[in-house]
Amino acid sequence: MDNPHWQELLTTHTQKLLHISFLYVKDWHAAEDIVQDVFVKYFETYEQFRHESSVTTYLTRMTINRSKDYLKSFRYRTQQLTTYFTQSITTKDSLIINEERNVIADAILALPLKYREPVILYFYEELTFHEIAVLLHLPESTVHYRFTQAKLKLREQIPEKEWGLLNHE
Repeated sequence: MDNPHWQELLTTHTQKLLHISFLYVKDWHAAEDIVQDVFVKYFETYEQFRHESSVTTYLTRMTINRSKDYLKSFRYRTQQLTTYFTQSITTKDSLIINEERNVIADAILALPLKYREPVILYFYEELTFHEIAVLLHLPESTVHYRFTQAKLKLREQIPEKEWGLLNHE
């Protein structure tokens, strides 16, 4: 891990991947675990990386897949059920508290995953519809449709004065 290449890789991508993972799983600690797993897996299998895409795209795809796997996992479902029944209040990182106070972020996080993905990748990662389609292995028309549907759903939840932030045209 003393290799400068690995250090640069970690420095360059960690925050971005944490942000992506958090937007999927809505849990800062789980996002940290997911990103750590992504880097460990990448370091273990680095020689097998075929360079068919950039390292950034590859790590982003790995993070999205791990985040989706987490959402399907027994651990996540058990945690959600436990939280629901115990109504436990957990202390949250100041970053998460600030994120939750943001009306737009709350509305985006409330979207179903298939609508949340294009919005996150478009606004937060600044990817084009074509890049999102490639990353998610979907037709570009499907990405555009889901993005449009997400905007319609968000329009119902976000006050008119804040809607200007979501105009993409």
